[in-house]
Amino acid sequence: MKDSDQGAEPAAQSRRKDARRNKEALLDAAAEVFVTSGVEAPVRDIAARAGVGLGTIYRHFPTRAELIVAVYRHQVDACAEAGPALLAVGPTPYAALGHWTGLFVDFLVTKHGLATVLHSDNPAFDALHTYFLDRLVPVCAQLLESAASAGEVRSDVTAYELMRGIGNLCIGAESDPRYDARRLAETLIAGLRVTPVVRSSLRG
Repeated sequence: MKDSDQGAEPAAQSRRKDARRNKEALLDAAAEVFVTSGVEAPVRDIAARAGVGLGTIYRHFPTRAELIVAVYRHQVDACAEAGPALLAVGPTPYAALGHWTGLFVDFLVTKHGLATVLHSDNPAFDALHTYFLDRLVPVCAQLLESAASAGEVRSDVTAYELMRGIGNLCIGAESDPRYDARRLAETLIAGLRVTPVVRSSLRG
C-alpha cells in the first residue's frame, strides 16, 4: 500500500467530520432564525447567521421543506440524546428526569419556530410527529424506569402519558409571558415523587 493511500482515509474521515459539524452548525443557525422569524424566514437570514453562502444551504437542502424537516429532526435528536447523557452524569435518576423535562418543555414551547409544520398539509411533514414519538417516548421511558427502579417516583405513569401531560401544560405558553410552563412541569414531576412512609412507634 502506498503512503499516499494510507494517508487518504484519515484525511477523508476528517473531511466528513468537518462536513458534519458544518451541517449541524447550519441547522442550529436555522433553528435560531426559526425561533425569532418563523419557518418562512428568508434563507439569506439563515445563511448570515450560519456564516455561509446561500449556495451552501441549497447544496444541503434544495427546498425549504427539506430544511425544515432537517431542523426539526436535529432538535428532536438533541433532546433524545440528552436523556441518556443526563442519566450518566446526574446525581440521581430523578434529577436527570427533572432536567430532561426542562429541556423537553423548552423544545415544546419554542418548537424552534416549527409548530405550524405539524399542522401543515405539506406531505413532506407527515412523518415528523411519528419521528418525534419514536425518538422521545423511549427516552422518557428510560428516565422514568430508572427513577422508579431507584424508588424515587411512582411506577404507574407511562412515558406517553407524562409527555402528553407536559405537552398540554405547554399549550399557549409561548404567547403568554405571565405563564411559566417549565414551573408547572416541575410541579407535575414533583407529583410523581414517592413519599416515604414514616412509622411512629407506640410505647406501652
